[in-house]
Amino acid sequence: MNQNPEQIARDEIDKQLLACGWVIQNKTQINLAAAIGVAVREYQTNVGPADYVLFVNQIPVGVIEAKRSELGQSLSMVEEQGEDYAKAKLKYLDNDPLPFVYLSTGDITKFTNYKDPKPRAREVFTFHRPETLGQWLKNEKSLRTGLLDIPELPIDRLRDCQIDTITNLEKSFKDFKPKSLVQMATGSGKTFTAITFIYRLLKFAKAKRVLFLVDTKNLGEQAEQEFMAYLPNDSNTKFTELYPVTRLKSSFIPQDNQVYISTIQRMYSILKGTELEERAEELNPYEFVPSKEPMPVVYNEKIPIEFFDFIVIDECHRSIYNLWRQVLDYFDAFQVGLTATPDNRTFMYFNQNVVSDYGYEKAVVDGVLVPYNVFVIDTKIQSEGGNIPIGEQVDKRERLTRKKFWETVDEDISYSGKQLDKDIVNPSTIRSIVKAVRDNLPNMFPDRFDEHGNFEVPKMLIFAKSDSHAEDIIDIVREEFGEENKFCKKITYQSTEDPKSILSQFRNEYYPRVAVTVDMIATGTDIRPLEVLLFMRDVKSKSYYEQMKGRGTRTCTLEELRKTGTPTAKYNKDHFVIIDAIGVEKSQKTDSRPLEKAPGVALKDVLGNIAMGNRSEEMLTTLANRLIRLDRQINPKEKEKFAELANGLEIKQVVQKLLQAYDPDVIQNLEFRIQNDLKGQAPAVIELAIETEHRTIIEQAVAVLHNPDLRNYIIDVRKKYDQIIDTLNIDEVTNMGWVKDVAEQAQSIVTAFETWVANNQDEALALQIFYGEPYRRRELTYKMIRDLYEKLVLEQPTLNAPKLWDAYAELEDNQDKDKLVKRMPRTEKPKKDLVLLVSVIRKALKIDEYLTAYDKTVDRNFQEWIFKKNAGQHNTFTEEQMQWLRMIKDYIANSFHLDTEDFELNPFNAHGGLGKFYQLFGNQYIEIIEELNEVLAA
Repeated sequence: MNQNPEQIARDEIDKQLLACGWVIQNKTQINLAAAIGVAVREYQTNVGPADYVLFVNQIPVGVIEAKRSELGQSLSMVEEQGEDYAKAKLKYLDNDPLPFVYLSTGDITKFTNYKDPKPRAREVFTFHRPETLGQWLKNEKSLRTGLLDIPELPIDRLRDCQIDTITNLEKSFKDFKPKSLVQMATGSGKTFTAITFIYRLLKFAKAKRVLFLVDTKNLGEQAEQEFMAYLPNDSNTKFTELYPVTRLKSSFIPQDNQVYISTIQRMYSILKGTELEERAEELNPYEFVPSKEPMPVVYNEKIPIEFFDFIVIDECHRSIYNLWRQVLDYFDAFQVGLTATPDNRTFMYFNQNVVSDYGYEKAVVDGVLVPYNVFVIDTKIQSEGGNIPIGEQVDKRERLTRKKFWETVDEDISYSGKQLDKDIVNPSTIRSIVKAVRDNLPNMFPDRFDEHGNFEVPKMLIFAKSDSHAEDIIDIVREEFGEENKFCKKITYQSTEDPKSILSQFRNEYYPRVAVTVDMIATGTDIRPLEVLLFMRDVKSKSYYEQMKGRGTRTCTLEELRKTGTPTAKYNKDHFVIIDAIGVEKSQKTDSRPLEKAPGVALKDVLGNIAMGNRSEEMLTTLANRLIRLDRQINPKEKEKFAELANGLEIKQVVQKLLQAYDPDVIQNLEFRIQNDLKGQAPAVIELAIETEHRTIIEQAVAVLHNPDLRNYIIDVRKKYDQIIDTLNIDEVTNMGWVKDVAEQAQSIVTAFETWVANNQDEALALQIFYGEPYRRRELTYKMIRDLYEKLVLEQPTLNAPKLWDAYAELEDNQDKDKLVKRMPRTEKPKKDLVLLVSVIRKALKIDEYLTAYDKTVDRNFQEWIFKKNAGQHNTFTEEQMQWLRMIKDYIANSFHLDTEDFELNPFNAHGGLGKFYQLFGNQYIEIIEELNEVLAA
């Protein structure tokens, strides 16, 4: 108690040294034979006492300079002091300078190896083990010295982009840069490139171990296959026969391999000392929202920080942040990131050291990848939504069992296109899209007819929103194409058939022609004969979307195309087609997921975090609270099913274990018991024992949640009655065509409309008002807009208001894409034609820079008006007055103008009409009406 900062730092250093296998001794009680590694405190040198001198096999090898925690930000200022102690003569010994120097506060530790050509301090997670320093001392060259021995790259069998990448990367290694980023377009051979430089690191730099880190089991399996198939260009022996490769499938880490393939979530669980179900590796951890304070990684003696010399991170733009970054921070290793789609965080993480920037455009120019064309399909319901009136009987469907039952709608239901296939399923929408695809594929691929005139559907991949959505798509695809089961298959982790087997068939055989996936083959899967991507789900991440598009970019020769399932092909694969049936090409994309979690983590994300090793108090407590609510909601039969999957435990018992894991009383009793049992032991030993037993309690609390069937059941049983099947609203395709054609058509529509506006500005009073002075806008009435609309319909029947909105939107999106402009998402398209007309008139006359729904313009102007009224005072209007002002705002948004006689109509009449309005606003009532008529239309 009452320790000074230096003593606190040394206690933490002692704890870390013990964990890393060192024995700590005072200078008055030295016994160098006590262990392989001995750290002696305050050992005397000819320049003063060193805080710690490290001995391995009784030979001095290094020093530790300890500083208080506050000096962590300025450790570089004491590097010279540490070096002086390393060069000093130790008492009783005629030693050479010691090569290994640590500067540490207990929180921050920096290490310098003076055997390196250009010794440079680097931050490390903790101290190296004594066996490691002993081996480094014996080695003729350090790893960084060995990097200088890597010879010039033989270029046989390598593409130019691969030669440039490896050459630049090896230069980065020789400059001893700790992190390097390789950007190579999907399909340009990233993994082959990585295996090539890994081979050279093992052979020439004498690297001991390399970790190839992925974020899904699928990518790990593919990487393993590529290592097994790799034949070096300077040897006739396969890679795996020269250097043992293992893919980690459990917590066991073999010591005698040289390449280790692992998911980042498995490596996290290994470092945490916990087990991980193999199925937990099937889901990309990037999809989970992480906790703000993830359970920290602690030192694991089975896999010390120096276990790997190099870490190669595949798809590094995705899963190396937040919770998962701890895995990379733990190891003292060079890091190489591989990605086709880096974002700003990726560049920053790798210190902006980009050794290759071989993007998609360059790869297409070089003929390494093929370009693509975009064909769009828009439908009415996806654009405008749908309505189910009260009293209608509808199907509802359990998500888990897909069992249907009838139910009468007890309130009007209005849904938007974004709710489709989540809350609402409209089979007509799916059918309309599938029919449009079926009818247009022969025009897209006119060479795919056999000698009997039968069209051969090119290999097509459909991206669905969920497994339930995928099931709906499959049924309708088979029906509309008039084909059998094997024609269209689902490839997701939820497939009842082996997904890898189906994927292999899709890649190499005639059937299936069409594959439907949610996420399994969204990234990192090589399917060369794939020629069509149909997007029926939107994607908000720019990099994820680029990865999904990358499934179609692979080149494929005519021979290969015919061999792998498209025998009618007459040419090499020279392009692929994206069919955009959801607006994915136009939707706003973000560079990356936010670093902080969103308020209110979804239950799926909570369970996902726990399954992948997150043991934070926040996660466990959050889950306990969700399970308490679930226990109140589900029926007895569902509770029995829960217990069956939870090894006999009821929900309340699982909750109790989760809450006890961080219960202060439980932890305090644990501390008292261990302190009594280990009385007289060093504080660091006692603290380590307490920490170990507390981790055991936490692991016991989450043990049942390792079962993926239980986790899926918890998610499904809570939302089992989510989906309504809408069979009332028949959907229809409203727009269809190639993007280039669509853009030209949009420009034609806009030009025709703006010509009409210019020709009619003197005749149409409503247009005169828009051209006139602001006060004239008070005369903009519903009748004037109606007259204008009727005139437009009469004279230009093809220029209806919804079509005009879509045309302006198309041109805006293309312009923004060309300029790489980022702006707020466009307001939703108004449903009323007259409101739509005013919106496009304002755009045509350049009153609004961007296409904006007129009712949203009114909302914005109303907020600004209220803000001005409240300036300098608080709440100018009462709540009841604000209610009336909002009613006026909504009325003007739809009717464009308010007169005193309109107070006889709803909604005003129902609340007391003009008399009530006068009572609330007094003699100002006319002024308020006139002012709102003017400012809201501005």
